[in-house]
Amino acid sequence: MVVSYSSCDMSSPSPVQIREANAHLAAVHRRVAELEQRLEAAENTVREQAESLIRKDEQLRAATQEITEAKNKEIYYLHEKLCKSEDTIQRFQNMIKEKDAMIGQLQHRCQLLDNICKSRPLLDSMLFHMAEAERLGPVVGMGEPTVKTSLTDGESNCSPNRISNHKDFSLSEDDQELDEIVFGTTV
Repeated sequence: MVVSYSSCDMSSPSPVQIREANAHLAAVHRRVAELEQRLEAAENTVREQAESLIRKDEQLRAATQEITEAKNKEIYYLHEKLCKSEDTIQRFQNMIKEKDAMIGQLQHRCQLLDNICKSRPLLDSMLFHMAEAERLGPVVGMGEPTVKTSLTDGESNCSPNRISNHKDFSLSEDDQELDEIVFGTTV
């Protein structure tokens, strides 16, 4: 751009001043064009960065959505597994209660059997003596008893009608001496 002054001005600039002014205007014009280019480049960069950020934001949202869905599925799966485990635990606890009750009953029966086994020698001895007394029979020459001792049918507990094999009552299978002894069925 060239600056010229009309002759009407009071003082007209010198050609050097005009050249300097024109050079200055040309430099300003170049500087403005350079700044406009830089501004356009900066705007393009900002626009590209904004678009990149939008794409990244969309990608992050999609990834977050996938993670959220996977987390929800995992929570549902774990909740179902927890419920099944709690049901299994409840079943096992009920089974344990039943087994404990059965164990209590069996312990009581075991105690009864222990008591019976502790009394076995006494029972064997008593059965042996009863069989011995039955084998001896009634005492001869003592006369008839004045009072009959009977349980229900007027017969003695040791009468021959009530005799059976001693194996029905003996707790000892090893006792060879008692194998041939016959005694009463009422103990």
